[in-house]
Amino acid sequence: MPLQHFAISAIPALGGWHVVLRLFVAAVLGGAIGVERELRDREAGIRTHLLVSLGSALFTIVSAYGFHAFLESGANVVRADPTRIAAQIVTGIGFLGAGAIIREGLSVRGLTTAATLWVVAAIGMACGAGWYWAAVVTTALTILALGPLRILAYNTIERVKPEENRLIVELKEGQPVGPFLAQLDDIRHFELSDELDRRVLQLELMHVDEELVSKLADLEYVIGVRWHR
Repeated sequence: MPLQHFAISAIPALGGWHVVLRLFVAAVLGGAIGVERELRDREAGIRTHLLVSLGSALFTIVSAYGFHAFLESGANVVRADPTRIAAQIVTGIGFLGAGAIIREGLSVRGLTTAATLWVVAAIGMACGAGWYWAAVVTTALTILALGPLRILAYNTIERVKPEENRLIVELKEGQPVGPFLAQLDDIRHFELSDELDRRVLQLELMHVDEELVSKLADLEYVIGVRWHR
C-alpha cells in the first residue's frame, strides 16, 4: 500500500498558474513570428500564427497533464504516454500549412509561410512542455531567417547568379500577370512576389534588348523595368 501511494504521488501535475504562463508565452512567441508575416502581407498573419502556437501548447499540456485525475485514481494500473496527443500536431499541422501554399502559373507562393506555421507549432509544443529557452531561441532564429538573413541571402545570390538576360518588372498592385506574360514568347523562368503596393516579376529570357525593355516599360500597368545584362 505505501508503494502504491508513492507511485500515485509521483505522477507529475501542473498548477493553474503554470498552465496560464505556458499558454501566454506560446501566444506571445507565435504572435511575434506572425507580425513579420503580417508586415509582408502574407497568407497567414498574427492571428493564425498565434492560434497555431497556442493550440499546440494546449495540446501538449493536455497530453502530458490532462489525465492526472484519472491516473491517480488507483482503480487500475494505467500506462500513459504523455506525448501521444502532442505527437499528432507534427502531422496535423501539415494540412494547415498546405492551405497557405498557392500556385500561380509556374510560380509557387506560400512555402515560407507554411514553414513558419510548422515552426510555430514546434514553438507552442516547447512552451507547453515548459522548455521556454528553446522556444525563445527558436523564435529569435526564425525572425532572423525571415528578415536579415533573407536580405543577406538574396544579395549574395544576386552577386553569384548570372545576370545576363534577366528582367525585374514591377507591376501595379493586383495586376494579373497573364496580359504581361503574353507580351513575351521566350520565357525560360519567372518568379512572382507580392509587395505591399506592387507585384514584382523576375524573368529570365532567351533574348533581351533595349527595344523590348522600352516596349514593356510603356505598358500602363508597369511601374518600372530593370534590365541586368
